[in-house]
Parts: sequence; structure tokens; C-alpha cells
Amino acid sequence: MNHPSSPPVPPTNACHVLAIPYPGRGHVNPMMNLAKLLLSKNPNINITFLLTEEWLGLMGSDPNLPRNNFRFATIPNVIPSEEGRANDFVGFLESVMTKMEQPFEDLLNGLQPPPNLIVSDGYLFWVVRVANKRNLPVASFWPMSASFFAVLKHYHLLEQHGDYPVNVSENGDKRVDYIPGNTSIRLADFPLHDSSWRTRKLLQLALNSVSWMEKSQYLLFPSIYELESLAIDALRKEFTIPIYTVGPVLPNFRDHGSNINSTGTNNLGGDLGYINWLDNQPANSVLYVSQGSFLSTSRDQIDEIAFGLKKSGVSFLWVQRDEDSKLKEMCGAKGLLLPWCDQIRVLSHHAIGGFWSHCGWNSTREGMFCGVPFLSFPLFMDQPLNCKYIVEDWKVGWRVKKDAKSEALITRDEIAGLIRKFMDLDSDEGREMRKRARALQHICQKAIMDGGSSETNINAFMRHML
Repeated sequence: MNHPSSPPVPPTNACHVLAIPYPGRGHVNPMMNLAKLLLSKNPNINITFLLTEEWLGLMGSDPNLPRNNFRFATIPNVIPSEEGRANDFVGFLESVMTKMEQPFEDLLNGLQPPPNLIVSDGYLFWVVRVANKRNLPVASFWPMSASFFAVLKHYHLLEQHGDYPVNVSENGDKRVDYIPGNTSIRLADFPLHDSSWRTRKLLQLALNSVSWMEKSQYLLFPSIYELESLAIDALRKEFTIPIYTVGPVLPNFRDHGSNINSTGTNNLGGDLGYINWLDNQPANSVLYVSQGSFLSTSRDQIDEIAFGLKKSGVSFLWVQRDEDSKLKEMCGAKGLLLPWCDQIRVLSHHAIGGFWSHCGWNSTREGMFCGVPFLSFPLFMDQPLNCKYIVEDWKVGWRVKKDAKSEALITRDEIAGLIRKFMDLDSDEGREMRKRARALQHICQKAIMDGGSSETNINAFMRHML
């Protein structure tokens, strides 16, 4: 990789794309996967991938990064470290919205040759504002579901119908069916539905980003048309700009195998002994548990999950960022507790029979692509809606928390019983759910084949782009 302060000048006869993600893992990863996809489609593209300085340090050592027609550029961090983002998410988001625009403009002024197109994370609304002033086309990349985007776009309908803010303890189970592009939704599953200052501020920032995306020249979703046809069709009726579903936009996990050596490690320095452990487990016998890379549930709930996993008697692989010896002791000897794993490699392993997930859109796409059923345990933002799609629309999972009104902990006994039932391969309900998960997997795989909806969409977008 080239040093970001002095990136080489790409050939002037190639299309130069500037890609800029929001500085968070759930945004950087899909944008990088999209960049790799564009490069794989046409050699007459050069991509400059713009990161904060912190994120360059996190990404720069990845051996799976593109080697040709690709370079990094950086702008200063908006806060000193990622810990600040976790401790004050609202403050971090406000800093992204207010402090990144000027450094971005400064970099744009000196970038040679100038970009022909900017692919920007949908949350970075100011990119559209800056680019429009320069007559630069922007493809807004929304790294969440199209259905969630449609909900945000029509959030005003909740206020008009008197359903916002939501009092979950009283009317969380009430369902509404007036949001275009969506089937009926419980009020408890709407994002940012309470009246707290923090929630109102996050909602305001999110809605502002959605309104600016209409001023871009293209709108891209890391999704598959067949899975979200209601939302995509509704949005295409409302938008005058082209909308493309280019999903699932996942890392090419077939490449990962070439980076694993005989010692069970990969070139990133991560211990892949857990793959060897999975190799020795029966098919569909292991529950994979992950609550994502950023947000987390309470420590008391984590303890109940640990005891519940142990009590269930089911083998499991649990990724928990702050794993410690106490937590490992709670879990017992039936599984592995890790701070990190190669998630799509794990989900595609024959031993995995289910996915306890926070339902972030990246994890949702990966689980669907690998044909794995879900135990859905959403935490925040779009995750409750993704859970709703998994459980109600696609019918490939169960809710861990079924009572919308309850704020109580889910106990270890409840968790153990649910896991045993979920992982029972002989039950009629389990067989039907896994059958639907495999059908969903087939839809995902067909979409990226020649003539598939995502393949057709990405080719159409690139014809416009070039």
C-alpha cells in the first residue's frame, strides 16, 4: 500500500472513483467490499479510498486489500480514538456530521486527477452538498436495508398518525401498516422510537441524511431485490434518480482459505484454531453467537446468556469483544469464547446450525448468504426492524425476546430452553425453518450469478458510471 500523504496519481484515461465510508466498522467493511466488486468488474477504474487516520491503521495491514488501481487517502480523526465513539455515540455522530466536511473539501481540492464519481456513505450528507457545488456525480451508498431506509423516509407518518413517540410499555405491540414498502410493523420495532433527548437527536441526524440522498445522482443498496422488492419498488416510484440493489456485497470468503497456513493462523495474525475446532463438530450442531462489533447489551444480560449457553448443553462459538476469564468460566467446556473471528468463514462452516445475532445488516446479509437460521436479539437502530424481517417476512428465525413490553432480563433458564428447541434438528418447526433458510441462500447466490438481479444492477450502474 502507498503512504496516504503522497498517493500516486492514477492514469488519466481511467475512471477515478473516490469512495468515502462513515468511520465505523459496519460502514467501512461494506464500502470496501463494494470497492473490490467495482475493481473486479472493470480494470479501467481507479479507486481512492478515503479513511480517517485511525481507520487506515486498522485496515492497512489486511492482505486481502486490492493491489491494483487502488490507493488510500486520509483525513484527520474526528475524535482521538474509537473509545470516544463507544462512550458518546451521539457526540461522535455529530462530529462526523460537522468536522469531516472541511478536511474532505481540502483533500478534494488537491486530489489528482479529480474524481469522476464519488461513492459516499449515505450518512455523510455533506458529501452530496460539496459534490453538487462542483458538479461531481455522487452515488449514495446506504449500508443498511432498503426497507429500513423506507421507514426513515416516511417517519413523519408516525407523527401524523399519533404513533410517535412510542410508549413501549403501553402500545409496543400495536401494529401499523401505512409505511410504504413495508408490511405491518410493531411500534416496538421502529428505530429510535422514544422521546429521550438522545433518541430525538439521533433521529434528526438520520432523517437529515435521508433527505440529502435524494439530491445525489445514484442510490445503491447492499441488498437483493427479491428480498426487498416491496421497499425497492416503493422507493423507485418516489425517487427520480436510479436505484440499484448491488448486494449482498460480502467479502470473497473463498479468498480467505488461501491466507490460512498449517499452523491454523491467518496472515492478519489471528488464531484460526477455532476452524480446526469446528472441523471436529457434527454438522449443524454449533450455535454461533455474536452481538456485533460496537454496541453491546448489559453485563447482567451477558452473564445470563453465558449461563444459558452452558445450561443448554449445546455446543457454541461465541464472539464477545470484552471476553474474560470469568465469562469463560461461566460458559463451561461446551464451546469457545473469542474476541474476534472471521465471521463469514464461520457461518459458511458445515458445523454451524444457527446464528444468535444482534441483527446488524452486515450480519443479517452474511447469515442469509450462508443459509443459516437466526436467533434474533436486536439492540438498537435498524436492528429491531431487521429482526422483524428475519422472523416475520422471511421466516428464517425466532425472536429471543418475544414480549415487546418487558424490560426485564431474559433469564438463563429461558435462554437454555430456547437454544435447545432452536437447535433441535429433528423438530418439524426446525426443519421447516432451515428449509426456508436454504431457499433464501439460493436466492442470494442466484442474484450474483450471470443474469441475476444484483449482477444486472451492478453492471447497469457501471455503464452509467463509465
